[in-house]
Amino acid sequence: MESLHIHETPPEGAAADWTVPQDWAHYGAEDHRTWDRLFARQSAQLPGRACEAYLRGLDVLRLSRPGIPDFAELSERLGALTGWSVVAVPGLVPDEVFFDHLANRRFVAGNFIRRPDQLDYLQEPDVFHDVFGHVPMLADPVYADYMQAYGKGGLRSLQFGALHKLARLYWYTVEFGLIEETGGLRLFGAGIVSSHGESLFALDDPSPNRIAFDLLRVMRTDYRIDDYQQSYFVIPSFEALLKATVETDFAPVYAALETLEDLAPDAVLAEDRLFTRGT
Repeated sequence: MESLHIHETPPEGAAADWTVPQDWAHYGAEDHRTWDRLFARQSAQLPGRACEAYLRGLDVLRLSRPGIPDFAELSERLGALTGWSVVAVPGLVPDEVFFDHLANRRFVAGNFIRRPDQLDYLQEPDVFHDVFGHVPMLADPVYADYMQAYGKGGLRSLQFGALHKLARLYWYTVEFGLIEETGGLRLFGAGIVSSHGESLFALDDPSPNRIAFDLLRVMRTDYRIDDYQQSYFVIPSFEALLKATVETDFAPVYAALETLEDLAPDAVLAEDRLFTRGT
């Protein structure tokens, strides 16, 4: 079985915080061609689908330059905008490490890229998912504050044994979130914008539910990692998402969640405000 780049302790060459040099020079010509193929396909598909903040970030960070971005150069541009940086890690990192980086405005990104035969699906996030999918949104000041707030909240969640509940908030916003903008629903979740198939499915397909965002509702809802989403949650604005995060005392939320049943990914409640009910 192929390695999934998952480690229990920092691998050889990694710092105590699990960061490693990106080692941009180690990428071969095929690696850069893979990035360019993925970038060309997604950047052509996303206008009119991705939210304004994402498209603006893609432009201002100059990600359209050929080849895999150099994290040092990318961090310099990103840091000037919102104080964030991009740091390389060897793969998936422990939760507390991940949250600590977010809380300190560091976004961790895998330094490997998928093979050419994996363009449409990769089980583990690679440099294309992490940089193309996530980093443009970090150029938006409000969203950048939300991500830092999430990191701080993640560290606190470990005290309550509630990480699996908070993970749903990340899943249904950072990875698979939709936003309501003039002209209709738009994509902002990294798992959607970096996926050729799901960036079509999430807006066009009649099968998923599209439900107005509610913090408690989202944190009750299970998700699947092996298929497109059965429900998407729609935020009204990034300001509203940030407010819901920083103005909420999560201790009583976690207590309330202990008394409520988890919801299936395709569940629809009578009190849900639906944009579309799935088939």
